[in-house]
Parts: sequence; structure tokens; C-alpha cells
Amino acid sequence: VQLQASGGGLVQAGGSPRLSCAASGRTFSNYDIGWFRQAPGKEREFVAAITRTGGRTYYADSVKGRFTISRDNARNTVYLQMNSLKPEDTAVYSCVANIRTVSTYVSGWEYWGKGTLVTVSS
Repeated sequence: VQLQASGGGLVQAGGSPRLSCAASGRTFSNYDIGWFRQAPGKEREFVAAITRTGGRTYYADSVKGRFTISRDNARNTVYLQMNSLKPEDTAVYSCVANIRTVSTYVSGWEYWGKGTLVTVSS
């Protein structure tokens, strides 16, 4: 499956952008989808994930209550609604796919898309 993230850009603190992850190449509804981010000089970290049917969602503690992940299997797209952004949310956000199970580890995901940069200004 091929993944492409979009929707990043320069946002003011407190802003609410929405990222999209468009998938192609395989049956989208067979895959769990997640988001990871990598801030400058830091390791990649798990942000959120959603199961293939959309029935369960998972969030990192740092974004819980502010970010919402959702999916539209008819459009082969997953969304990450980000609210109340903080400067520390500045990172490249990448979407990932897995046919096995949701994981909070980088090594737990099979497919990675090119990321989109979100820069939060204070």
C-alpha cells in the first residue's frame, strides 16, 4: 500500500489543522493506520492509530484530548484533526499502515508514507 500525507504547513499556536493520509494500491480497509511524528533532533514517536474498521483508536498521552484520528474507507483516507496546537507539536508527521496489528513502536509498522511538516509558531 502507498501512503501520502498532506495538510501540513505553518500554524499559529492554538490552531486546528487537519492532516490527511491518502492510500492507494491495496484494499485500504484491510489495514490499520497510524501517525508518527519526528521533531527536529528527536526520535520518531507514536501519535495516534485507528483500526481497519475504525472501531478503536489509540493516542499518545501527549496528544490525547487534542488530536482525533478518523478514517473514511470509501475514500481510502485517514484524517488527523489536531486542535490546540503547541510549539512542541512541530514535527514531520507521517502516516503508516499495518496489516497485522496496531503498535506504538516504529518497528511495528510495515508501510510508511512520505511525511508532511507541521510548524507551530508561538
